This record gives sequence, C-alpha cells and structure tokens, in this order.
Amino acid sequence: MDINCIVLAGGKGLRLGRDKVLETVGNRSLLQRIVSQLSLLNSDILIVTAAKQSLPQFIGNQRLRIVSDTYPGKGPLGGIYTGLAASDSFYNLVVACDMPFLNQSLLHYIIQLSTNFDLVVPRVGNLVEPLHAVYSKGCLAPIEYLLEQGNIRVSELLKLVKVRYVEAEEIDRID
Repeated sequence: MDINCIVLAGGKGLRLGRDKVLETVGNRSLLQRIVSQLSLLNSDILIVTAAKQSLPQFIGNQRLRIVSDTYPGKGPLGGIYTGLAASDSFYNLVVACDMPFLNQSLLHYIIQLSTNFDLVVPRVGNLVEPLHAVYSKGCLAPIEYLLEQGNIRVSELLKLVKVRYVEAEEIDRID
C-alpha cells in the first residue's frame, strides 16, 4: 500500500517547558528515533513543524520533507491537516514526535486495516490515540470544516468520518 508518514513536531512544549522534539533518549533525540523507526516502513516522511522551527539534522534526507503548519496554533488537528495536504499519498500514518518506541508490527497492522476507512485509530476503553493512527485524504475537508469553525478537537473529527477503531484486544495481541 502506498502510504506516507507524518510526524507532528510543532507543539509548543508547554507541559515540558521546552521543545520536546530535541529531548534525548539515549544518545538520540526523540525526533531522530521516530524518523529512524518510520524509515523502516520505506515511506516518505513529512515532519510538520511550527513556523520558524529549525531541524537542520534532517536536511539532505531524500525521503523526508519538513513543512510548516498551515494553521499555526491550532494544535494537532492543524498539524494533521498540514501533513495530509502536503502528502502525495492518499493514506498517511500520523504519529506524534514524542513516541520514541513505536511498534513496527502494530504500525503495519493499522496500515493494513486502513483500506475503506478515513481513519484507523487505536482505542482502549473510551480513550483513543489519534496521534498514532492512519488518516486518509478523505479527512481533509472535514478537518478544514472543523478548523474554520474554530473547533480544534481531534475527537470531533471522529464524528465526521468513517472510523475503524483498533480495540485493546487487537493491540494486546501485537504490542
């Protein structure tokens, strides 16, 4: 399946008090770890950043592009929109920049489920993880609608698109 990867790296770092993208685990930054993991999928990778955010360590990587938020200050929903709009693929794996231990088997599983859905998202009980999910370009218009309404909650998108939830039982078999 033709799929790109989108890494949301444009957060303000409010909870941590600094830019979490540059935080290190071992000897590599969180973002370097994620890019390394996603590279195993042999897909193009888009990193969505805030305006004026510099990531010189990734310049020159042929399969990686850095794009700035189209909707600055609109949180993850704005970043998802930016990545989807910039992507060449209909389906896109979206992850947050602070997930350094991605499980390849789980990523492959949710990617394989994405056919015929706008969004494939893990769910444990009533909690969903929309920043570890596959989005189709079919989400662009609903996201744009929400953003234009001033609604930046990703949870509202779930009501507007065809969703496949990956339940806890499925996740537990893999991860």
